[in-house]
This record gives sequence, C-alpha cells and structure tokens, in this order.
Amino acid sequence: MSQTLKTGVRWTIHDVELFAENEGTRYEIVDGELFMTRVPHFKHQQTCGRIFQQLNIWSESNGLGEAVINPGVLFSESDNVIPDVVWATKETLALTLDEAGHLTGAPDLVVEVLSLSNSDQRRDKEAKLKLYSSRGVKEYWIADWRSRKLEVYRREDNQLKLLETLFNSDIIISPLLPGLSCTVNQFFPV
Repeated sequence: MSQTLKTGVRWTIHDVELFAENEGTRYEIVDGELFMTRVPHFKHQQTCGRIFQQLNIWSESNGLGEAVINPGVLFSESDNVIPDVVWATKETLALTLDEAGHLTGAPDLVVEVLSLSNSDQRRDKEAKLKLYSSRGVKEYWIADWRSRKLEVYRREDNQLKLLETLFNSDIIISPLLPGLSCTVNQFFPV
C-alpha cells in the first residue's frame, strides 16, 4: 500500500534523510512528490526475485552487465526512486554508480512489479514511466503477477513507448539483452 504526501512542498533526498528510521517503509521522490510504500505482498517479492534470477543467470553467462534488486536510483535531489529490479551494462555502471552504492543515472532496463493499490499502479504506469522516459532508460518492464502479464516499453523517438504486452506463454526477447529468451510465466510464482 502506498501513500502520497501532497503538501505543496517539493521534497528532496535531504528531507528524507531527516526522517526517523522506519523499518518496512520505503520513501521515493518523483518530481518533488514524496511516496511512502510499505513492504510489498509476498508474491510481488517472488516476482521480483524470479525476474532478477532470469536476468542474473543470463548476465553471468555473458558478462555484459549486472542485475540488482531494489537499488537506489538518485537521478536528482527531487527524483529518487527504488525500482524493483534493474539491469545495467558494465559501461553504464562505471558511469553511474557512486561511492555510496547508488545509481546516479539511468540503468539500461528498469522493472517495476505492480502492487495492489491503485495509487501504486498509477505511480508505476504514469509518474515513473514519465521519469524513466525523461532520464534515458532504454527499456521499462511493468510486471503484473495477478494477471501474469508483462508490459514492455522500449525507447523510440527519444521516449519510452509501449511495444508489447506479453502473457504467460509468450517469450520475452530484447535487443538490449541479446540471447535472453524465456517465457513470461517464468517470472511469476505459481
């Protein structure tokens, strides 16, 4: 479940640093708007793990990049997000990984797994899509474990556009991830 704090204030990473430690709550900022999210559903987390597993196995076999679960991505003081899964080439990591272990630029692939609440879904499908598009993410996947579908957005004409919606038995392939080929159902728990 997500909550948006709309106060007319533009939030920054410095504001969030002042919050008391609140285990189980994630804070994200998109265009100065603060989002608080509780720990996701068990199947949401399983989906993240399965997507990471497929990307990680593929990455280890070719050495092209790295997959990570829940990295901090600090685009700016007012755009600070925690995607569910990202994949980045070794070149992208060399350019964007800071000393604190956060990405300061766009990963090549960002994956968000939809949560139950409508506000969370709106954030992933609207605010984060716009953010990732404006910041140069090459591919964006939105996974829905309830309907077992994957929306694939790919950069075209300098923005992320919905390329295809894949279901259970469809095969995901991507020019960004040469040689990766798996069925969408491998991403979702039984």
